[in-house]
Formats: sequence, structure tokens, C-alpha cells
Amino acid sequence: MAVSRSVPRWAILLIDLALCGVALTAAYQLRFNFSVPAFEVDLLLPVLPWYFGVRLLSFVLAGTHRGMVRHTGTDDAKRLFLTVVAGSLVFAGLNLVRYHLFTGVYFLPFSVIIIDFMATAILLIASRIAVKLLYLRARGSGKDTVRVVIFGAGEAGLITKRTLEREGSARYKVEAFVDDDPRKAGKRLDGVLIAPTKELTDMLADGTVDQVIIAIQQPDPEHRRRVVDACMAARVQVLNVPPVSDWINGQLSSRQIREVRIEDLLGRPVIRLDDAQLRERFAGRRVLVTGAAGSIGSEIVRQLIGLGAGRVVMLDLAESALYDLEMELENRGLKGFAPCIGDVRDEGFMQGLFDRERPQVVFHAAAYKHVPLMEAQPHQAVRTNVEGTRIVAELSVAHGVDQFVLISTDKAVNPTSVMGASKRAAEVLVQQLAATGGAGGTRFVTTRFGNVLGSNGSVIPLFRRQIAEGGPVTVTHPEVTRFFMTIPEACRLVLEAATMGKGGEIYVFDMGAPVRIADLADRMIRLSGKEPGRDIEVRYTGLRPGEKLYEELLASQEDTQPTHHPRILIGRVRPVPAGASGTLHDMTSAAHAADDAGCVRLLKALIPEYRSQNSVYATFDAPAPTATGAAPAQDRPTPSAR
Repeated sequence: MAVSRSVPRWAILLIDLALCGVALTAAYQLRFNFSVPAFEVDLLLPVLPWYFGVRLLSFVLAGTHRGMVRHTGTDDAKRLFLTVVAGSLVFAGLNLVRYHLFTGVYFLPFSVIIIDFMATAILLIASRIAVKLLYLRARGSGKDTVRVVIFGAGEAGLITKRTLEREGSARYKVEAFVDDDPRKAGKRLDGVLIAPTKELTDMLADGTVDQVIIAIQQPDPEHRRRVVDACMAARVQVLNVPPVSDWINGQLSSRQIREVRIEDLLGRPVIRLDDAQLRERFAGRRVLVTGAAGSIGSEIVRQLIGLGAGRVVMLDLAESALYDLEMELENRGLKGFAPCIGDVRDEGFMQGLFDRERPQVVFHAAAYKHVPLMEAQPHQAVRTNVEGTRIVAELSVAHGVDQFVLISTDKAVNPTSVMGASKRAAEVLVQQLAATGGAGGTRFVTTRFGNVLGSNGSVIPLFRRQIAEGGPVTVTHPEVTRFFMTIPEACRLVLEAATMGKGGEIYVFDMGAPVRIADLADRMIRLSGKEPGRDIEVRYTGLRPGEKLYEELLASQEDTQPTHHPRILIGRVRPVPAGASGTLHDMTSAAHAADDAGCVRLLKALIPEYRSQNSVYATFDAPAPTATGAAPAQDRPTPSAR
């Protein structure tokens, strides 16, 4: 229960006692058919102090006056009811004591006690509900009315309705609940009709609904997409209630109800792995994560700490991002991590770090990933993505690290950019260590996946920012496609690879069908409640240097074999080319000399399938003639295979 700030608690007690007096008067009037005998009045007057004393004591002990009347809820009503029951039972006990042990006269007639109990409970509860309704009406006056349909007629849906009524920034009116369960159809929840899901489209058709709020804790992805599609077709804003685990102190706040994000509409079931197996693998272990402040690295850190890793060393060159991660982990009360600022290209520093920390597992996520930037500075891509990988990998061997996990990208397959080629070169380096026995007791594995939804610098945060600014949303090409996965999924794949890897494997994830970036932009604009082309312009800017129209997870000369998880595959990659060691050494020398052209030529020599696209280095593409005099075909699937 809740009180207005201007009304003291003692005043609430006085009002409650006055209502009790009204209830007692009504009980006598009803009991004696509105003609109370004079002798009954004479008997009542001496016991009135006892009556009010019992009620006052019960209210004080129960604390019914301490709540907030304007926010009265089910628990408050229950407390009031039980308090009134307790007082009435005391009256019944006083009846028996007075009648049998003293005067032979009842304290109050039993019929009056029963009627008084019902009247008191009704008056106290109804008065608080009336105050709440008046408060909500006054609070909503002058505000625009927002008409809402809540998808999900369960506990979360009910809490959502009450949260909107209690603290919404607008005056919300819940028009209906919608639920998949046919048994709920036609019933009412908190006074609001529950309709079947099949009627949602008709509800939205007349334009009277402003918002649809999805209030199901674990909705089926396909079903959620259908609801979102219906809302977008009707130009109705669709919002989402976060999981209970994200509620503040177990309470939902209206500020937490947010727009449905494109990440929520991932077109396939989320990958699920065996937590017990992962926990057994990493519990108590010393782990080094390079690139720990990035989107992937930071999530790996979070999951490792959650799995009970003994010590997680977080290495990154980005001071501010690493500090933000440290503060986040400390604010969550987590322990067992150590931030470290450093550069994977600094061999002396990395040597000291390995000597000091003695990691048992290394996750190598440090890399340059922005395609146009690396196209402009190939020597930087080689120094970080190739030489940095070599330094960390060789130190892992020298220090007896159990597992080294390289985090690669689908852009390493048939690369068209310096960034993709440098990541493929890093894969070759790791393959070479694993194949030649140079790994000693270290198991080297590689994980390869596509774009990560919401990662730093990815297209989704860019689109979100452009939409917030009113557009335009920039797409490079109408037909460009990409594979997508969520950050937690990507990191679960990396952790699983460390668990199942025997050495030398490249793990790829069945990411489903690729997504057209133009379709992604269209859906994001519609999810924001705007219309593409009318409210937000979509502008095509042309492919950037090194950019592909589509990505691949395996090259055409590669094949896959299954693992124990149906969505994780092992790629059978082509063997390490002869002379790779010398080429990698020369490439590093060219990078130190800032010889961009030399770096690209050596990347193309190491990776024959590398073909520059929309790049100044396209002139370097000159495959040597085969025995028949024809240039070898590029390692690329035919359009029918895409």
C-alpha cells in the first residue's frame, strides 16, 4: 500500500479506524434491519474503546499504514484481509470469555462480528484501490494515451501491465492480451480480455493500437518473428520485455521495456552447449585472452569467469575499453581476472607476460578487422594479424600451454581483402605449427565464423546510430549478403572448440542462410517504427575496397566432417603450402619496412585464392599459367552452390 507524500502515517491509521467505525455501524444496522434497539446501543458503548483498541493494535502490528496507498497491490490486499480476520477472531474470543467467565453477555453479537468483518475488509481494500485509481488518473492527465496490446497472458504479461500503469511515462491503456494458449482465449486477466494470436493481425488493422509488447520470457524465435512481421506490416511499434534475470532487484521497470532488436530475430535456434563439460574443462585454469576488450574477447572473459576459471588475464592495447571491462566485472562482484595493457606485436613484453602468468589456455582474439582500413595499410594488418599470432603461438609452445585457440573469420575464405588474407595467413601459421610437430604438447585449433551481431564496428550499431539520427542508412550494395551470429554464440563456439579440439582443426559453425544487408536495414528501420524510403532514406554507396558481395565459411576445395554437436563442423582444409615458413618470414620483414605492396604480393604468393576486389592491389592478381596455358580457376563456389 502506499500513501501520498503529504499524508502522515498516523492520519492513515485514523482514516482506517474511521472506516472500521462505519463498518461496525453498518453491521448493527443490517443485523437489526435498520432499527437498532436502545439496549443494544447501551451494551455497545462500553465496548467501543476495546473494539477500536483491537483494530488499532492489529493495524500497527501488521504495518498496514506503512505502505504506499497509490501502489496498492495483491500483497497489500492480502495483508489487509488477514489483519481484519485476526481482529475479528479476537472479537469472537472476547465474546466467549465475557459470556462464559464474566457477565453472561456477548462482547459483540456473533452476527455483528461476521457482518463487521466483511464490511471492514471491503471498505479498507476498496478505499485503497480507489486512491490508486484516482492517482493513476491524475498522473495520466495531460498525457497522450498509448494503446497497447501485450503478447503473453502469463505472469510476465500481468507484471508488464501493472508496471505500465504504475510508472509509465505516458498514459497507457492495455487494449488486450494475446496468447498462443487456446485455453486462455476469451478469459480476462486483470480485467483485460485475452485473445488468440491469430486475431492479432485484425487487431492491428484498424490502426487503434500504438504498441505491441512481447512479454514472454522465452518465446520461440519463429513465433516472435511472425508477431514482429505483423506489427511491422501494420506500422505498429513492437517492444520487448527483458528476461527476469535482467530486472532490477527482481522488479520490472518501464525503462527496461525496449524496442525489439534485430539480434532478437536471429533466423535460427540459438546454439546450446554443455555447460557442465565446459565448466569441468576451465574450472580453476589460468587463461590468457588477447584482444580481451573487444566484443568477442570481452564475452569470452565473462563466460570463462562464469565457468569458474582460476585466473583470466585480459590483454589489450585499448586502455579505455579495457578499463570499462574491468569496471563492469568489478561492479558485478566478479573476481579472478587481471587486466593487462600490452601489444601482441611486442615480443619482449609478451615473453615477460608468459613468464609471469604461465597460462594454461590461450584464446587469441587480438586482430585488426576493419576491411577498408587494412586495405589502406596492409603492413599493419600483417604485423598484428600475422606476426602477432606468430609471437603468441610460439610463446604458447615454449611455455607448454595446453591449448591455443585462434579466432578467425569467414573473410579468410577465398579472401578479397588484405584483412581476410592476413587472417588466412594466421590460419596457415597455426596449421603449420600443428602439422610439423612444432607445437610440442600444445593443441592448436581455429574457430571460423561470420559477422557478429552488435559487435564494435559492425553494421548493426552503425545502422542503429544512423536511424537514430534520422538517416540516411548506408548500404554498400543491394545484393551484399553476410552470415550473422550473436556475440554469446560466437564465444560459446570458441569455448567448445577449446574443449573438443585435438589439434590442427578449423571449426566452423552452421550459421544458416546468409542475410541480405539491404533486408537487414529495412527490418531495422521498420522495427524503429519508421518507413524505409519515406521516413528514413536507404542510400547505396558501392562496395568498399576489399569488400565481397558474399562471404563463405569454407572454400570449395575444403570439406567438412561432423562433431558431436550438430551445428559445429570441422573443416578439412587444404594442406600448408610448401615454403610457407619462408614466405611468412619475408612477409614480416616487409611489414616492418612498411612495404605495403610487398606485403600484399607475399600474401598472394602464400594464398593463391586471394583476389583483391575493388582495390589498388587488384593489378597484382596474375595467376601463373598451368600446364595447359590457362590460368587456374579461382577457388570460389559457382552461383548455384551459394
